Amino acid sequence: MPSLQNLGFFILLLGVLVTVHELGHFLVAKACGVKVLKFSIGFGPKLIGFIKGETEYQIAILPLGGYVKMAGDLPHEELSPDEAKRGFLAQPPWKRGLIVLAGPAFNLIFPVLVYFFVFLGPHQATSTLVGFVEPGSPAELSGMRPGDRVLSVEGESVRTFDDMRETFVGRFERPIPIVVDRGGQSVTLTVTPKKSTETSPIDTVERGLIGVAPVSKPPLVGVRAGSPAEAAGLRTFDRVLSVNGVHVPDEARLYQELGRHPEGEPLKLVVRRMSTVEAGVVTGQVPALVEVTVPRQPGVGLAAVGAEAADTYVATVAPGSVAQKAGLAPGDLIVAFNGKPVQSLRMMENELTELKDQPFTLTWRDAKGGEHTEKLAQAPLKSEDAMGQETSRLALGARGWALMDADAPKVDEVTVHLGPAAAFKQAAVVVPKIVGQMVKVLAGLFTRDVPLSSVGGPIMMYQLAAKSAEQGLDSFLHLMAIISINLGVMNLLPIPVLDGFALLSAAWEGIRRRPIPTRVREAANMVGLALLFLLMLLVFTNDITR
Repeated sequence: MPSLQNLGFFILLLGVLVTVHELGHFLVAKACGVKVLKFSIGFGPKLIGFIKGETEYQIAILPLGGYVKMAGDLPHEELSPDEAKRGFLAQPPWKRGLIVLAGPAFNLIFPVLVYFFVFLGPHQATSTLVGFVEPGSPAELSGMRPGDRVLSVEGESVRTFDDMRETFVGRFERPIPIVVDRGGQSVTLTVTPKKSTETSPIDTVERGLIGVAPVSKPPLVGVRAGSPAEAAGLRTFDRVLSVNGVHVPDEARLYQELGRHPEGEPLKLVVRRMSTVEAGVVTGQVPALVEVTVPRQPGVGLAAVGAEAADTYVATVAPGSVAQKAGLAPGDLIVAFNGKPVQSLRMMENELTELKDQPFTLTWRDAKGGEHTEKLAQAPLKSEDAMGQETSRLALGARGWALMDADAPKVDEVTVHLGPAAAFKQAAVVVPKIVGQMVKVLAGLFTRDVPLSSVGGPIMMYQLAAKSAEQGLDSFLHLMAIISINLGVMNLLPIPVLDGFALLSAAWEGIRRRPIPTRVREAANMVGLALLFLLMLLVFTNDITR
């Protein structure tokens, strides 16, 4: 049943997009007075169909496309005198150009309608409630605390975390006023964001980074060799679940609970410990509950149990990475980066992004207390996503546990209501951005900035349709909009057998007052068919490889 359901979503996805594209050709052809003989969704033998007026409408057995058959769309086609006047090739170049352009245009306009319905009305979004403040970050230095709710950034109101993140595009390395709600009172803080450059094959964005997250920080401990925490039996990355029977869902609550107990009092901690288990070639993490008793130590926060934050401890080291070759191992403590003390691996990762492949000095302490200093440089590290798509990016290859904790407390959400005007405005802004990104992706395929292995075909579309449908209607509609834009942009390429070449031919004839020479057109068609064959071979090879 799930397979049949997924097949149904795949057919629905393709059917809608093909119908939109061909409907564009059909409606504009009718408007221009061209006789349309057949409107087909799919190729091959007819499944169902009917004739209305002078046009036959049908659904064919293969849903991987469709076509609009117009009278006189082939040279030397025999037509009656009346049909000849209404033939496609008999029309002036501007009409032919409009008919050809209509298909891709409908594919680019349709997503605006899709996103309009996605954005319209109430929907849930992550609020601006601060769940975590990075140690040593600009936010912490400004006095921002977990539990603050950001109201505005430099006078610009924000309601969702994404809104707040977008306000920092182009705002960095200068003081910025931020108004937060703290316990029902408005407090103005001055934050100086650090510059962060986010790069991808299709875009580069420079934004300010203040070091906050909407997710509350899980109560993880870092344990140094010889510490009271180690003596009591605690280990690095143990997650504290309760203190003397009181549940602590996040680090802030843990700090509050530890602050209630006097120095020297025994503290009974229940922690969750992840242990690595190997079964043949398969390695996994198995959780276990462990009880530990430790006397209340002097100090606040995790110092009260003789431990420290786990932010600077390495949780995973990627095989074959720079970190592994340098000798870094899970549980190692990162001490300094380029001679400066490290307060969190998350902030260090941001600095590594800025450095790219430039060398840096890293100091760390192993589990036995031995200290190491090495000069390193990031190198390409391959990874694979859930779709089997392989990507490569510059990386050190060492990450912290807090970056990957899957069962952290849920984020605070807010209901956002968008009326018709606001929903349409947002849709009209989003679609051109995606079109621009799609054009950059296509250009990247030719410059090899985007790997050819990223191209997918029917099997990939089937997988995407299934996964997006599992995630809900909004996700499925988003996928439909993305693929529609992809079809629209692809069809505008001036390659024979695509609409873009027919549009180029109409423009050529309109400017030069004569059609493209027959030999040139025939040669171009052969080249186009060869390119199409190679593209099909590539996408099917990628699909099967995945």
